[in-house]
Amino acid sequence: MADREQRLTWRGTAAQWDRRLFDAVARRHWPAAERALPALGRAADHGVLWGGIAAGLTVLGSARTRKAALRAAASLALASATVNTVGKWSVRRPRPLLEGVPLVRRPAVQPWTTSFPSGHSASAFAFAAGLALESPAWGAVVAPVAASVAFSRVYTGVHYPSDVAAGALLGVAAGLTVRELARGARRARAVPGDERPAAGVPALPDGAGLTVVVNTGAGTAGDAVLGVLRDRLPRAEVVECGGEELEAELAAAAARAEVLGVCGGDGTVNAAATAALRAGVPLAVFPGGTLNHFALDLGLTGPEDTCRAVTEGQAVRVAVGRFTPAGATGPTEGDGGDGSGYFLNTFSFGVYPQLLRHRLRWAPRIGGGPAALAAAWRVLRAERPVRLTLAGRPRSAWLLFAGNGTYHGTGPTPRRRDGLGEGLLDLRLVHGGGRPGPRLLAAALAGPLTRSPAHTAVRLRRLRIEDIPPGTPFAYDGEYAKAPPALVLDSLPDALPVYRPR
Repeated sequence: MADREQRLTWRGTAAQWDRRLFDAVARRHWPAAERALPALGRAADHGVLWGGIAAGLTVLGSARTRKAALRAAASLALASATVNTVGKWSVRRPRPLLEGVPLVRRPAVQPWTTSFPSGHSASAFAFAAGLALESPAWGAVVAPVAASVAFSRVYTGVHYPSDVAAGALLGVAAGLTVRELARGARRARAVPGDERPAAGVPALPDGAGLTVVVNTGAGTAGDAVLGVLRDRLPRAEVVECGGEELEAELAAAAARAEVLGVCGGDGTVNAAATAALRAGVPLAVFPGGTLNHFALDLGLTGPEDTCRAVTEGQAVRVAVGRFTPAGATGPTEGDGGDGSGYFLNTFSFGVYPQLLRHRLRWAPRIGGGPAALAAAWRVLRAERPVRLTLAGRPRSAWLLFAGNGTYHGTGPTPRRRDGLGEGLLDLRLVHGGGRPGPRLLAAALAGPLTRSPAHTAVRLRRLRIEDIPPGTPFAYDGEYAKAPPALVLDSLPDALPVYRPR
């Protein structure tokens, strides 16, 4: 009985303090806030404010910023669903009485739902937390806006301070939950395939003999990898560079190291793999890019996985795709001196290389997001199919895609691979004719490895491409180049030893 009375006394005291804080805010007069805070609260109704910010970041931001905006929107959705399905109907707290709140602040229509917790505060802090956990800089920009929206709920008289505090905590929890769900999905995706073990690769318990080239363009991801490296492999040599110096540093590191390590995105990993193949040394990949397709398909979820594999000397052999000008033969193939090279993920002609070409040209002037939209508009309006001769047969193609190994997913666009040891090229062709947009959509709806008027998909080890129009671009692992008159694509099984834990 005494415990019950004590709990009731505590609740009464808390409610009194809640009302006192509410009244203190109601009596407070900030001339600049009288109209600004109510307007900000209305802008956040139904998540409109946050949806606008997410859309702006998606259009104008980098790939990492777009990922952060998506994470923030998912956090908001989770917080909103939790508040409206559990929070509001569990507590059923009445709204505050508006005594003392100036009329200019009050909403035109009083909310009809219960008061605890504040849905606006939950959405605001969920969006800010989701954004900050992926992009701290943008999170710092949005956080004051989120705090202002939350405060406006007390300022306009529709919530008690404790409603706002509970909503804010729920929103932060939603952001953390979405981050963990994303990590779990990433770990679930990164399932090692059936690649053949690589015998004879060295075990480097303290990192001696390992040289890791870190692409400084990796930003905060590169910083995180450096911290893990210094802790787990203290004797490893670390070289930080970027831009035009990267390929030269990778070649020099491969020439002097027992094992070549690399931290960066898929394009950086491609350059490192090329250097490792030329030097005949194993490769250690420390995921440090935005998407990390190769690392995830290999089964690496983070730098800790790679450190463990290097320490224990565990590695597998993966297949590598190669493109070679048709006139090149013998030992020069793949050495880059004749225009040949390798791809770990994908190779393509047609729409995608054109998109990449325009985006790379316009991005320095107008930013990555607008450049991508402008490039898509330009390509889908003005480009024409590429006319090629494939395996001796003339073809007209909107897109020719070759994957290093079989990709899952229908249509011409790759998703993921179960393994990297298959030694086959996954060839997908979107036939020319009509406009590119409808053709690409029709191909996307076609099943895998089927033949249709829009799309063909086959698996093969080698493909000869001839009669390539002069100046035709091609793309490989996100890089861009001009094609020679004829090319040979082939797969090199078990070509590259790469560290991966069992």
